[in-house]
Amino acid sequence: MRVIDTHAHLYDEAFRGDIAEVVIRAKGQGVEKIFLPNIDEVSWPEMLRLCAGGKGFFYPMCGLHPTEVRADYAEVLDRMETKRNDAPFIGIGEVGLDFYWDRTYEQAQKEAFVRQVEWAVAWRLPLMIHSRSAQAELVDLLSPYRSKGITGVFHCFGGTLDEAHELLAFDGFMLGVNGVLTFKKSGLPDVLQQVPLERIVVETDAPYLAPVPFRGKRNESAYLYYIISRLAEVYGLPVETIAWQTAENALKTFPLARE
Repeated sequence: MRVIDTHAHLYDEAFRGDIAEVVIRAKGQGVEKIFLPNIDEVSWPEMLRLCAGGKGFFYPMCGLHPTEVRADYAEVLDRMETKRNDAPFIGIGEVGLDFYWDRTYEQAQKEAFVRQVEWAVAWRLPLMIHSRSAQAELVDLLSPYRSKGITGVFHCFGGTLDEAHELLAFDGFMLGVNGVLTFKKSGLPDVLQQVPLERIVVETDAPYLAPVPFRGKRNESAYLYYIISRLAEVYGLPVETIAWQTAENALKTFPLARE
């Protein structure tokens, strides 16, 4: 079975003690590639170290997570931009907007997001977009770039059918589906029945959002199997078909990860 985890933070300190075992378990479940969106300057070195030791398996992205945006975001992005040749980045991420907790840095988040979208356009790289309590603002900021060839993933989608349609109106974008799909009260299964499988990629967001039966515990890429199995139930298709199609979707969206 061919599986791609399009979004994991395996460079996180939660994996410092057993990353080798985590990789072995992932490969044992058919995971062939893992995409690593960046968080901030602190996460950058460990992410690149992990990728250097796992070429052809780990693939890094370049980005500043919205919850890490502060008043000095412009200087941080300046430094990231100068170091963008440190590795063969396959995308711009994790970027976006997050107003779930507060809006202290709302304007800074918007400006940082737009600048990184401009990177995606200039460098012809797909986006890995985080959006929480910010869909209207996200769509407003992203809309001017519809004609500029932007592509990517709307990470951790958990919205309504109307929200799914609004996001998928951006051609070349996928919805990222993770462990939330398996949660008992999730409305996502009903929504996804109205979404073409060709517009879906799978992700763990490890170490966060572990699927049932591991909910509340540290997530890891091997658990992608449970998400794919639930998708198979939603679409009424074999697990192998879901794995293959979502992997193809991932490589179509992130062509630099195709070998």
